[in-house]
Parts: sequence; C-alpha cells; structure tokens
Amino acid sequence: MRILAINDVSCVGKCSLTAALPIISACGVECNVLPTAILSTHTGGFSGYTFRDLTDEIDGILAHWKSLGLKFDYILSGYLGSIEQIELVARIREEFLQENGIFIVDPVMGDDGKLYAGFTPEYVEKMRGLCRGAQYILPNLTEACFLADMPFPLTKDNVLDGLKRLNELCPQPIVTGLTDNGNVSVYFTDKEGNAQSLDHENVEGFFCGAGDVFASAFVGCLARGKSEREAIQLSADFVAASIRRTAVEVPDKRYGLNFEMEIFPFLEKLNGAK
Repeated sequence: MRILAINDVSCVGKCSLTAALPIISACGVECNVLPTAILSTHTGGFSGYTFRDLTDEIDGILAHWKSLGLKFDYILSGYLGSIEQIELVARIREEFLQENGIFIVDPVMGDDGKLYAGFTPEYVEKMRGLCRGAQYILPNLTEACFLADMPFPLTKDNVLDGLKRLNELCPQPIVTGLTDNGNVSVYFTDKEGNAQSLDHENVEGFFCGAGDVFASAFVGCLARGKSEREAIQLSADFVAASIRRTAVEVPDKRYGLNFEMEIFPFLEKLNGAK
C-alpha cells in the first residue's frame, strides 16, 4: 500500500507534510511525498518567513517516477500555491493513481471566511475542477462555503444544503470545523443522503495544523481498511484529543498541535486494541 502526499513543507509548525509523513507512516502505510513549496515556518501567525516555490522541480520528479513505473494506491493533495500546481496535480492523478485508487483533496484555500492571500475566484473555480476528480474532499468551513458558493458560515440549519452542493463536485464531501452550542463538528452524508455529524467539545482558540492532522489520519485509516465512518471518527477523535492537550501544554499555539503525545491512543484504536 503506497500513499502519495502532495503538500508544502513548513519546516517549523507541524502542518502540511511535517504532519502527513509521521502520521501516515505511524498508521503502518508507506508515505511518499511531493513538496509543492518549502517555508521556514507556516504562515499562520508568523511573519518574516521564507518561501520557495517548487513548481519547477515537479516535472523532473514526475519524469523519474514514470521511469520507475511508480503508481500510488492513494493520493492526498493539500496546499497548492497556484493554478499551475492544481493542473499538475490533476495530471498526477491521471498518470500515477492506481486503477481503482483513491484520490483525496484537502482544498486548502482559506480560513475565517476569507481566502488566503494571493488566491482568486479563478483559483476557486480551478479547485472545484480538481475536486470533481476526487472520491473525498476535506474542506474546512471557509473552503466549503467557497466551493459550494454559499455565504460564510455554514450552520446546522443549512449544512445539508451545503453538503448537497459539494456532492455535485465529489461523491463524499467531509466538512470540518462547524461550531454550534459549544461543540465543533465534522459533517458528512450517509448512504441515504442525510447529514451526519461527529461532535466534540469546542476548545476556544486557533490551532494551526488541525486540518492537516485530520486529513493525514483519515487517509491512513482508509488505507488500513477502515470504513469511511470509522476513519472519520478515529481522525476526529485524534484531532480533538490533540487540541485538548495542546490547549493545556503548548504556550504558543503557532507551533502546532501536540499530536505526538496522542498518537499512541489513536494507533491503539486503529489497530483494534481494547
């Protein structure tokens, strides 16, 4: 079983590939990486960070992989810094995903109701196109609203409408980060098209990298044979436990979730330990 994670490398901050590689590998699955950019830190709260776009390196990497006959059982795409990179990932899905393989898109575009700097409506439309080729998409609340062309935020009253619109892009949208009445929820639809949620107590604050931890755990669980609902539950529980620990133990939340100390309980559940 071979997974390809496509994302940036934020050298400090425990997000993107520095979350995907350890978490997917700990699940007992081979994790290969394709970095889209390298940053000294992530951009959430830090200033003065360095950034190097790696688009020019990707064609050479892909040519070498093709010469080796590489194919991947799962491809997980995350932060893509340009429309050109979105187009490259669409090509990677066509050329490197195994027949009957699973393509998962974490459409990293924004937060708190706004797109990240440099992203445009054209970028959103291109991301919609990429999502149309995926079996799963994992938007946060902001990204779900942009993809569904709905006002921010989604609420419990209109989340089913949002999921139906997202379902026009991909068979299984999974929306994270909907808060209501002291809870934070992950929403998805069941086989009958009804909205389902998994709820945890909401811990106040902004916790960098939570989406990356969820996405990494989710693909790892699927690759280990868990059902969709089991994978969502295990991943959401893992993120919630990591956030609770981080809220108490990490003074500067910019440096990411303390997921390392919660990974053993997560793996015990994944492996079926009592």
